[in-house]
Amino acid sequence: MIAGSYHLNLLDLGKTIKTLRKQKGLTQEELARQSNISRVTLSKLENGYIANISIVTINQILSLLGYEIDIKPANPFIS
Repeated sequence: MIAGSYHLNLLDLGKTIKTLRKQKGLTQEELARQSNISRVTLSKLENGYIANISIVTINQILSLLGYEIDIKPANPFIS
């Protein structure tokens, strides 16, 4: 189960979106339609092919799933 704030690298982004989508009971078709992208594009994202997907689209998908993008320093001990 995914809850709260957690560290996420780009390679895990697609898997996380897939998990969140399933937790919300949404099909790829439903989430894709709500996100204004094709089901094929969402499938590629969920399988780790994110090179051609804009950050705006990723943000919209996460927002529909109840999450947001949070930017944090990679190493908070370096200023």
